[in-house]
Amino acid sequence: MSRTAYVNGSYVSHAYASVHIEDRGYQFADGVYEVWAVRQSKLLDSEAHFRRLNRSLGELRIPSPMTDQSLAHVLREVVRRNRVKNGLVYLQITRGVAPRDHAFPNEIISSIVITAKSTNAELAEKAAKAGVAVVTMNDERWARCDIKSVSLLPNVLAKQAAHEKGASEAWMVDDKGMITEGASSNAWIVTLDGVLTTRNLSPDILGGITRERVLTLAAERQLQVDERAFSKKEVLEASEAFITSSTNLVMPVVKIDNEAIGNGKPGPLASALRKDYLQSAAT
Repeated sequence: MSRTAYVNGSYVSHAYASVHIEDRGYQFADGVYEVWAVRQSKLLDSEAHFRRLNRSLGELRIPSPMTDQSLAHVLREVVRRNRVKNGLVYLQITRGVAPRDHAFPNEIISSIVITAKSTNAELAEKAAKAGVAVVTMNDERWARCDIKSVSLLPNVLAKQAAHEKGASEAWMVDDKGMITEGASSNAWIVTLDGVLTTRNLSPDILGGITRERVLTLAAERQLQVDERAFSKKEVLEASEAFITSSTNLVMPVVKIDNEAIGNGKPGPLASALRKDYLQSAAT
């Protein structure tokens, strides 16, 4: 079955979807994006994604090309046309097309692109049962990581370096030796005394929507949570670790820089929170 994309008001063949060569997203990475997980053809955590999308647009002074209600309709339609039961839907909004100049014009129409794809849920569960490895990298990103900008080159290079080392993710380390987050995920550990720990919200990290949901699930389990920075040393002293994102949901981490975390197997809390997430997504 051929895939369908949505580009600036039209549903088009994915193979022939295109934007203008002077779109500022292409020339300046002048845009934002969102990724929704799709389960049973339903967009997960939809309201939270819209909230973050609108915040990112506001921070970059990019007008939304349509209302949230209209956008939600288009997102669902792209999912339907691509027959995605379990997968991802990707949205990108840029400042639009204008003659190349760093300063942006006052009168410009935003560009929007939406795509969707299916993912293999069985492979994801297999990965979750085995756990994944991460490697540490110096955090070389800009100072506004809280904006979900399409300017992702440092993340791309970190992720590529991780893959070349046989790892699934790179954990960024700031100039104080503390882990900020993953190249495309939020980082978590569980201390030996059972405290669920993840970096506090600030311009240093992206406020993950799955991170937000896991905090809610943790509260329902009456878990002790500490939102703060932590070091690689603390990771190695932890009982378990995991990452969260719309792509990974809750994914156990069993190695960091080829050193085992805990007993080197997925931890019980990470596995339980993944199960909680999938159950909550099914309702």
